[in-house]
Order: sequence, then C-alpha cells, then structure tokens
Amino acid sequence: MLTAAEKMLKLISRKVKNISYFFYFFFSELGEVAGLEDAFVMSNNLFGSDFDFYIGQFQVADPIFKRELRLSFEDYQIYVTEVGESKVTLTYDRGVMLNYGFPTKTDVWVEIVNGNGIDPANPFGNFDSDQYKNFVFRLSRDIGPNFRLGGLAYLGKEEQANMGNSLWMLGADATVSAKPFELNLQYVERRDDNPYFSVNAPPAVKTRGGFAELIYLPKGDDSRWYLVGLFNRVSSDINELDYTAATFHYGRLLRRNIRATAEFTYVFDSALDNYGRVAFGLITAF
Repeated sequence: MLTAAEKMLKLISRKVKNISYFFYFFFSELGEVAGLEDAFVMSNNLFGSDFDFYIGQFQVADPIFKRELRLSFEDYQIYVTEVGESKVTLTYDRGVMLNYGFPTKTDVWVEIVNGNGIDPANPFGNFDSDQYKNFVFRLSRDIGPNFRLGGLAYLGKEEQANMGNSLWMLGADATVSAKPFELNLQYVERRDDNPYFSVNAPPAVKTRGGFAELIYLPKGDDSRWYLVGLFNRVSSDINELDYTAATFHYGRLLRRNIRATAEFTYVFDSALDNYGRVAFGLITAF
C-alpha cells in the first residue's frame, strides 16, 4: 500500500512534464573565476496549461530584459545599482519564479526570492541571510505586433545586525519594433527606508533611473553586423550612485559562435566624474 507521500509523488510525476534545466559556469570573468551564475530547474506547460515554474538562481529582471544577453559591454545600470549597504538589486538572486501566459497575449510573473544575491551559504548551510522573503510581480502585454508594454512591482525587507530596511520598487518598460530597428525602454522608481541599517532612523532614500536601448539589425535575425545605442541614467539621494552615460556599440559575426565588438561609452555624471571608455571584444561560446 502506498503512503500519502508516495501517492502525491506519483500524481506529480504523471502531471509534471517538460522538465529541463539551465546553468553555466564562468571560468574567468574580469580576471577571476566567477563560478555558477544562472542555475535553475524549470518545467513549462505545467499541468497541461501555459504555466511555467522555475526554481534555483536567476536574475530578477529576466522576465523584463535579459541582462546577460545584452549586446553591449555597458550594463543596464539601474539593474545593478546597490543602494547603501542593501543587497537587493534586480540581478542574481535565489528563489522560485512562476509564469502564466493568457490567450490575450498577457504574461504574468510572480517571484519569491531571498533578496541577498547568490553569495555562498552561511556556516549553517543557509543561503538566506535573514528571515524575510521578497516578492516580485511582473505584468507584460503585447499591444499589436510591434509594441509591448510591461510593469514591475518589488516589495521587500532585509535585516543586518538586527537592523531592518524595508524597500519597494515600481517600474515600467516597453519594446517598440519597427524593422530594422528595436527600441527597449525601462524606468524604475525605488525607495529604501534604512539602506545603511543605521540605529538612528534616517530619511528614506529615493533612487530612480532607467535606460533606452536602440538596436539596428539591417537584415533582422540574419544580420552579420549590427549597431546599438544605449543611454543609462540613475539619480539617487546617495550622490555616489548618480550615473549618466551614452554608449555606441558595433558588432559583427565572424562565425555563428564568434562575435567581434567595438564600443565607446562616455559617462557624463558619476562618482568618478566625466570620462570616456573604449572597449574592443571577441565574444565566443561553446
């Protein structure tokens, strides 16, 4: 006779299909071994519906714009901005992500994450640094064949040295396609009530920013070369976080898995003052 747990596992094995996984390992990134970043198990079309489930470590912003797949060396700055001593960003974290696609071309995502990145586990084998979980809600809707509009809500709390920081983020994003051009837009508004985890109650810290990315693909997906223009802007009550930059990027496919790039970025406003950066790259994957 089967136990209740065995019956449940048997039921799940019949209902849950299309299970897969994804991970990659950086042997060297910026001169050091980076290790695993994305690493998750997923199941799509769960229970015969357009319902997907992910568990592991992934980027919080993946349902919006996949930062790891961007064409430029210059980053999406608002995604990586760290406010004070807070560990919350829109990049890598651990947790679960649920996605459901409606027939109206509307997609809904819910994420439950630790909110402290993907650092190694503590001495007790715990990957979470506090007792709290953070919640992310994401909605995206295709409006016609060439326009998509989305929204983001992030609600979280974190603790360090018995002091807490409550925070929220609201964002809007859009993609406009008019071949051979694609325009991606992102805006995020963030509030932290105590990002330095101070005993003295400081005023809330306001941080806002976003980016505009214009991609030119002369022959669409069959293009051997492409151009990218990227404008980043971050403004915060913490002056060191202020950042404004414009980037021009050129890339050419040498082979299916080899891409040569040349890029120039000029930073108008940052903690390092104004400066320009030229970058040449050869990107390959196996």
